[in-house]
Amino acid sequence: MRWQGRERSRNVEDRRAVPAGRMAIGGVGGILLVLLVLFMGGDPRKVIQLLGENQPPGGQPQAPGPQPDDEVAEFIAVVLRDTEKVWGQLFDSMANQYREPKLVLFRDQVRSACGFQSAAVGPFYCPSDETVYIDLSFYEALKSRHGAPGDFAQAYVLAHEVGHHVQKLMGISDRVHAARTRAGEEEANDLSVRLELQADFFAGVWAHHAEKNWRILEPGDIEEALNAASAIGDDRLQREAQGFVVPESFTHGTSEQRVRWFSKGLRTGDVSQGNTFEELNL
Repeated sequence: MRWQGRERSRNVEDRRAVPAGRMAIGGVGGILLVLLVLFMGGDPRKVIQLLGENQPPGGQPQAPGPQPDDEVAEFIAVVLRDTEKVWGQLFDSMANQYREPKLVLFRDQVRSACGFQSAAVGPFYCPSDETVYIDLSFYEALKSRHGAPGDFAQAYVLAHEVGHHVQKLMGISDRVHAARTRAGEEEANDLSVRLELQADFFAGVWAHHAEKNWRILEPGDIEEALNAASAIGDDRLQREAQGFVVPESFTHGTSEQRVRWFSKGLRTGDVSQGNTFEELNL
């Protein structure tokens, strides 16, 4: 994928060097905590010592040093900027305004408005704070564990999560969430599959317009994305994990479905052709 030297998004927050469990408290928050300890009859000196240990020398946050995956982080910032421009244009054409999501890079675990999450959940979108969270080690797992290497495979993963943000802005995810609360387990899983497949479609729509606008694709890129979509299908993941599949438990769609919907978005670039809920009238 052609990305070097191109514009990066300003909506990236890098928390890779910040332990999620550390609670750095200072200023008014620290004073209130000391007063609370005094009120409860405790020793405020221990609190003051703890606050001091959580602050870097000089009381100022330390800038993170070089990270082993800095090049991937830069690449992701470029892809995010591409999604901002593509979806900004598409929302304009629909007489709507696109609100850009945030992106948080983390390592091992992270706090979000959707709760405390570990890297084991993979990249995720939190609608409560309209933020995508990615531990970049996922991309190494995508390559080594799932056999889906390549920078465009990485771009597809981010574009899929941004697709969930598009669903949030269009009111789709809220309607699906409301429907899932009224549904039984199997029906709720089916709704989740449809939501994920639409996010795959939106990832394809992004790729269509990014290629049209900036000629980002190189030979083999499409195959990388299709391979990644196939690698993380429910049927393939279940077969690898337990040797058999349980279709009624699917939440993301089969490999074939994920490839098909991403391919449709890539081929058409037409948002109106991605209604995976059409027969449900959501």
